[in-house]
Amino acid sequence: MSSSDNSAVTATVYQDTQGKALDRFLGNTMHQLRIQHGLTLAEVSQRAGISRGMLSKIENGLSSTSLDTLEQLANALGVTLSRLFQGYNLPSSAVQFVKSGEGMEVVRRGTRSGHTYHLLAYDQGPQKLFEPFLISLEDPSEEFPSFEHPGTEFIYMLEGEVEYRVGDEVFLLQPGDSLTFRGEIPHRPEKHNILPIRFLAIIHYDMPGGEADNETA
Repeated sequence: MSSSDNSAVTATVYQDTQGKALDRFLGNTMHQLRIQHGLTLAEVSQRAGISRGMLSKIENGLSSTSLDTLEQLANALGVTLSRLFQGYNLPSSAVQFVKSGEGMEVVRRGTRSGHTYHLLAYDQGPQKLFEPFLISLEDPSEEFPSFEHPGTEFIYMLEGEVEYRVGDEVFLLQPGDSLTFRGEIPHRPEKHNILPIRFLAIIHYDMPGGEADNETA
């Protein structure tokens, strides 16, 4: 086996290990929150719209789940999505350093093959203040539903070219371009002109009355 093959195997093992560690952490966190709130498996699974057996597997770290399902589980437990990640891989300081390619890959509504989100930082406080994503689009045939969420979204184009719709307006985004808009306005990538497409999307949540909005994107 060549050195490149060894590196690929090592990287795969590392990613699998990291993924399993996160699954165990999330499962344990949800189990503790469920017990603290005096909820049964049946109650949480019904609220979240998933089977009791699946919830049991998630709590035991035996099954990975999508970001949408995690959001449903967080709502069922009465906490924010960021609360589930609070304390995960917590460094000794308040700084978070994510190496290239090591941001947690998550799945969101409308995501298919060729469309990936990497979450670049996990909000560690009791309230979610912002979420930075690296978004990659590689499938020219993929269509997207409109997204809506609280707060303000900032997009910075890194690679490729995309026509991005915000409400009734369409903007041509090329490397170096940026776009800022209210998250409540329906928005989505509309046309892929040059692939691959990569851009940063940072969602900043409002703080009405001095408190962060607890809704999730």
